[in-house]
Amino acid sequence: MDKMQFQQSLVGLQGHMMNFAIKLTANRDDALDLLQDTTLKVLDNQEKFVDNVNFAGWVMTIMRNIFINNYHKVVRIQSIVDQNEDLYNLNVTNDSISGSPDKIYQIQEVTKAVAGLNSEFKIPFSLYLNGYKYHEIAEKLDLPLGTVKSRIFFARRELQNALKDYQYV
Repeated sequence: MDKMQFQQSLVGLQGHMMNFAIKLTANRDDALDLLQDTTLKVLDNQEKFVDNVNFAGWVMTIMRNIFINNYHKVVRIQSIVDQNEDLYNLNVTNDSISGSPDKIYQIQEVTKAVAGLNSEFKIPFSLYLNGYKYHEIAEKLDLPLGTVKSRIFFARRELQNALKDYQYV
């Protein structure tokens, strides 16, 4: 498919792309933004299209991936990490404790064990506990992905050793 045919096929798909964008975003303005982003990305990656592939499917996949990536960015931006000194608390509600002194003590010990971790392990581990994915932590801390994974692994291992006397049901 030459450049002119490619562009004509893309223009011909604009109506279908807009319908799909509205289904994804449920908002006309966001759908228009998604349509524009997708059109630009498709044009930028024209050389990656293989002729024997379904063109409409290829374009719609690009649109869906852009939507998913944008959604993850919004979720990440809206995530708030509490930076107070109790950052590593496991945020267990009092309802689940039921006033049991043993459980309160166990939670205090877990919190103390997490707080006692080396900051090299504590920071990636706490971000992981707060729901960040490995690659997000690596990006946030400007570390290689393997380093983040190993630090979280070693943090878990240290916590297991520190808390081996406790049995959780």
